[in-house]
Amino acid sequence: MASDQHVTPGSHHPLGAHHDPARRGTNFALWTPGAEAVELCLFDEDGHESRHHLTEQDVQVWHGFLPGVPPGTRYGFRVHGRWDPWTGARWNPAKLLLDPYARAVDGCYTSHDAACSAVRNWPEADVADTVRDNRDSAPYVPRSVVVHDEDDWSDDHRPRTPWPETVLYELHVRGFTMRHPDVPPHLRGTYAGLAHPAALAHLTRLGVTAVELLPVHQYASEDHLQARGLVNYWGYNTIGYFAPHAGYSSSGSRGGQVGEFKRMVRALHAAGIEVILDVVFNHTAEGGALGPALSLRGIDNAAYYRLPPNRPRGYADYTGCGNTLDTRRPQVVRLVTDALRYWVTEMGVDGFRFDLAAALVRNSDAVDMEHPFLTAVAQDPVLGRVKLIAEPWDVGPGGYQVGGFPPLWAEWNDRYRDTVRDFWRGARPDVRELGYRLSGSSDLYQRAGRRPYASVNYVTAHDGFTLRDLVSYDRKHNEANGEDNRDGTDDNRSWNHGAEGETTDPAVNSLRLRQLRNLTATLLLSAGVPMLTAGDELGRTQGGNNNAYCQDNEVGWLDWSLLEQPGWRELCALTARLVRLRRAHPVLHRRAFFSGRATTPGGRPDLAWFTPRGEEMTEADWFAPTACLGMLLSGTALPEPDGDGRPIGDDSFLLLLNGGPEPVVFTLPGGPGAATAARYETVVDTAAPGPTEPCPAGAVVLGGRSLRLLRSPAAP
Repeated sequence: MASDQHVTPGSHHPLGAHHDPARRGTNFALWTPGAEAVELCLFDEDGHESRHHLTEQDVQVWHGFLPGVPPGTRYGFRVHGRWDPWTGARWNPAKLLLDPYARAVDGCYTSHDAACSAVRNWPEADVADTVRDNRDSAPYVPRSVVVHDEDDWSDDHRPRTPWPETVLYELHVRGFTMRHPDVPPHLRGTYAGLAHPAALAHLTRLGVTAVELLPVHQYASEDHLQARGLVNYWGYNTIGYFAPHAGYSSSGSRGGQVGEFKRMVRALHAAGIEVILDVVFNHTAEGGALGPALSLRGIDNAAYYRLPPNRPRGYADYTGCGNTLDTRRPQVVRLVTDALRYWVTEMGVDGFRFDLAAALVRNSDAVDMEHPFLTAVAQDPVLGRVKLIAEPWDVGPGGYQVGGFPPLWAEWNDRYRDTVRDFWRGARPDVRELGYRLSGSSDLYQRAGRRPYASVNYVTAHDGFTLRDLVSYDRKHNEANGEDNRDGTDDNRSWNHGAEGETTDPAVNSLRLRQLRNLTATLLLSAGVPMLTAGDELGRTQGGNNNAYCQDNEVGWLDWSLLEQPGWRELCALTARLVRLRRAHPVLHRRAFFSGRATTPGGRPDLAWFTPRGEEMTEADWFAPTACLGMLLSGTALPEPDGDGRPIGDDSFLLLLNGGPEPVVFTLPGGPGAATAARYETVVDTAAPGPTEPCPAGAVVLGGRSLRLLRSPAAP
């Protein structure tokens, strides 16, 4: 039922719904340049809808002020305009739409044909997307919520860990605490659960400096998942860029999720931990032409999405998800940057990891590192100061851009992942690539003034095998996803070590545990920024599922009982010890790339490589078939000054790796450019995870498939 009696012109800025306590009402503003009319729809406590025409339009924004609309009010929009899919126009006022700037969302998308703007089941399937569906979508779609919050963050103290000292920990808000015995049941799987002292205690024991949260923007589950009784558990299907996902709230969905998220951020900050959000601006949950009309499609389809110039009925899809946001357009760039600033300034977060970031920087079909989006971020006084991480690829042509993003950005380095996996499973013919990855990937990042911390090193992530499954399965086992095991990558670079899946064979299990120690130690001792995946330090398994995006159950949740089991308890302790070691020694988290030269007269080279003979590697050694090498990091060659402007003195470390099956006698390097053999002491030996012993003079026996870290203390 339409009603205009309370609407006054209001303001076109800011966009979204903004409550004014002094005027006891709320201003609504929606950018939709091609619309012919906009109705604001308000819902009372019984769910009854009232409609109010927004009659004012300035700078392509429809707006109006309504007195008597308090925080917590649910609302949406119905937008009128042409139905002309052949030119990309898909306005349909029968569809209730979310506000793109909504700060909170109430309710979920329930799969139904009426939610689509076109008739899905039209007899002629090839033109189904051109026939308008006039059924009301309101029973099946969520509502936006008016939120008012005057929090100024005056009591918050951001950790602001420098990039070189950062250790990332990727986790899922729900999965992290769903099975945690010390988190109260009503808080498990929520923002409050992650803020609980029991959850924080594990993070602080590990020593990680930042959590990288899988998507927490409001998202929706795809139709095909709902049809199989599954959900989009990971959340890479965003429908509300300003709204914390209500499903992770223990405080309800009428705005309480906003305050609960902020309290979580404060608790993490108080524990010295930064908060990085994994954000999905490359596509939305509306999918392709026959996907639901939940927000942007119905507001102004052609203004928000990339449409092929030769077929605007469809969508340019560089994401594999049916659509791609058109960040070539200033207003779409504004939507993205407004959202990013909001999460920094009003929600307290410290940075972002951008899913399929290459899709955000395409001009026409090509990736462009001078794209308007990158320019907008670089000059922004807020965004230019936070941590920015790109997943530097998409699924389109030329989309693989590892090493290509500008200096402000760090990147997920999948070449590090693949090289380390291959080395420890014995699939590398030599150690050339490994040398680059251990020392910060200078071949990828040194140009354009970038530093080692541009490389976010990882061995596993949410997408793929867990660390335990990486050493337990040769093949993916995704049958539970309901796609006949077709989903998920087949390029796992994994090795089951003689048995597929879990086994009682003690020899296999012993070797698997050693390989887990090898992989963890390699990651935390490499130059660059390490990223751990939650649960890997506990031996978490997904039963061989390498695409658990729809497994909101024990498959996707952390099993905290593993901490009570021998082997996994020790792996967790080793992980924490390596994190502490890394943070304590500047030589293990360098700010600059190695040069291979001394930085002070008469000093040692900052980096030297050795063969098992104890001799510095030659060019021929890099090309020779081998699975063993030594990497000497000189603590006396650090170029970083301390507070007095003098070079920092640190211990030196010799990292020995043997990816082969047989033990190797490794002669310890001595003389110029190295410590004397007698002054080495073993810090970590993955072949002997217990207490370490002093090194015998001259040489060590490096066990098959093992890693040893030796330390030469700095001179007093």
